[in-house]
Amino acid sequence: MTRVGICEDDPAVRRVLTEALKLHGHEVVIARNGHEAITNLGTASEVEVLIIDIGLPDADGRDVCQALRAGGQQAPVLFLTALDAVHDRVAGFNAGGDDYVAKPFAIAEILVRIEALARRRRPLPQTGRGLELDPSRYAVRHGQREERLTPTEFRFLASLAAQPGVVVRRRAAVAAAWPDGAMVNENTIDSYVRRLRVKLAAIESPLALETVRGVGFVLQ
Repeated sequence: MTRVGICEDDPAVRRVLTEALKLHGHEVVIARNGHEAITNLGTASEVEVLIIDIGLPDADGRDVCQALRAGGQQAPVLFLTALDAVHDRVAGFNAGGDDYVAKPFAIAEILVRIEALARRRRPLPQTGRGLELDPSRYAVRHGQREERLTPTEFRFLASLAAQPGVVVRRRAAVAAAWPDGAMVNENTIDSYVRRLRVKLAAIESPLALETVRGVGFVLQ
């Protein structure tokens, strides 16, 4: 039995997935939007595999995945989406996804992919130590303090917060924050880093964003 988290806003799709998974002996935890995903599918949920729809009503499912990763949730993620272009799939993997299925899908394929993902669960990492990322508001919080972020700032920060204390290479941070194939110069990246440092200081973040020259960035 696998404990599967489903974040899907379409009631019909949600029902089909839930019934099929339960029929095959799995346990299901439901979220209907990005906000509920952060609340219901974090580390405390003990889910072993996540199914996340990219087209959610309040957030991009890829941003939800990044926020969950930043909060310490490392369960493998299967993205569901109507977007099947190569750049969309690449964006999903860069956001921390592990697999990708386009709608309409065959439920038998979903079940096989869930079983495969459950076999390669990731080890639990250190969490973001008090930083909370909200994909529905594009915000970062620590305690009672909150700062709003641009979508790019959000994705950049999330790529680092998912691995606190680990140096994230510059190209990996760029791939997570900008669309696939975007030409991003060094000055632009440095500008985003400066802005994020100001916002982290404003919420009295326990983690600082540091530059590792010639390599990338680390949140520690």
